[in-house]
Amino acid sequence: MSKTHSWEVTYLDNGKRKKMRTQAESAIAARHQLQQAGHAVVRVIPQKQRQIKRFALGLFLQELVALLEAGLVVTEAIETLRACSTDEQVLEMLERLLEKLYAGCQLSQAMSAQPEIFPPLLVNTVASSEQTGHLANALKRYHYYEQRIEQLRKRIRGTLTYPVIVLSVGGLIICFLLGFIVPSFSQVFEGMNTLTDSARLILWWGNLVKHSGQELLLALAACLAFFFLLFRQPVVKQTLFSLVLKIPQLRQQQFLGILVRFYRTLGLLIEGGVPVPHALRLAKAVLPASHHQRLNRVLEHVLAGNTLSESLESQQLTTPVAMRLIQVGERSGELAGMCERIAAFYDEALERAIDSFTRIFEPVLMMIVGGIVGLVVFLLYMPIFEMAGSMS
Repeated sequence: MSKTHSWEVTYLDNGKRKKMRTQAESAIAARHQLQQAGHAVVRVIPQKQRQIKRFALGLFLQELVALLEAGLVVTEAIETLRACSTDEQVLEMLERLLEKLYAGCQLSQAMSAQPEIFPPLLVNTVASSEQTGHLANALKRYHYYEQRIEQLRKRIRGTLTYPVIVLSVGGLIICFLLGFIVPSFSQVFEGMNTLTDSARLILWWGNLVKHSGQELLLALAACLAFFFLLFRQPVVKQTLFSLVLKIPQLRQQQFLGILVRFYRTLGLLIEGGVPVPHALRLAKAVLPASHHQRLNRVLEHVLAGNTLSESLESQQLTTPVAMRLIQVGERSGELAGMCERIAAFYDEALERAIDSFTRIFEPVLMMIVGGIVGLVVFLLYMPIFEMAGSMS
């Protein structure tokens, strides 16, 4: 079955330009549809897909599982969700699903027609469960998988959020001191004949802010905008990331994060009945681009008849502990369970590493920011101390 796309068509109706949305395999097919209906088509452009929020997919899966476990078939369950929903995006998504289901498609085929909403991992999990008749269990496994992956993302984001907040607050305090307090303080030294070096520095900065404050503010804004745009460039991001990964401890934790996502994905697919070679192809999506070539070689080794444990070890996509557990899973037929156990093991190890890093890094960061602020305050009062010492 050919894949359809959404198109926004502009056409003339009694001399007036109107727009409508249609589903077709290509722009030519969409134009042909409206021309057959008697419309004069002006242009056909792809419709920009509106993203449904990540949490909405999780909620949809939870509700669908509840209805399926209550005894409803897939079509009835989705019809029930459509009747209960008031969100336009969700209603549109459910209508498309029902349209495919009414046409005789499986749920996985209906989901695959909306790749902007349903990821390939979910589609393949559903497709494998349709052959075994355990759709509700497959959806629950995928929902649990997404929850665990999201927890890992939140943990990493939370670790990075604190330094950003501290640095931002520290930067604002320093800007306030240099922009308002230091210029006001410099007025104390105006008119004095004998000034110390620190007093001259404060007086110079105060006069600079007083006479060129707007220029300094514009220069600061320009610098911030420049660095903001610079750090958004993929090449710069990759370069900085590579420099950070030169630290052995951080490189090891990044590798653990990759292992957690990879083995959790692999376990989900194998447990759902997806063959190992196909599961490896799908798991490629959760690996960074730097590891894609390794996984391709793993797939080649597996297709050549080697075991999964040997193939992963040859490309350094495992650890001694993970390799032993995979070997146990291969012998016992519990490969999916062992992949999940590996993911859980390294998930805990990564959490401990993040906690240890946070306990060390946060106080050090506070000391650095506090030291810079304290240095500015010290420079403010140092001329007074120097003059008091000379008077005594």
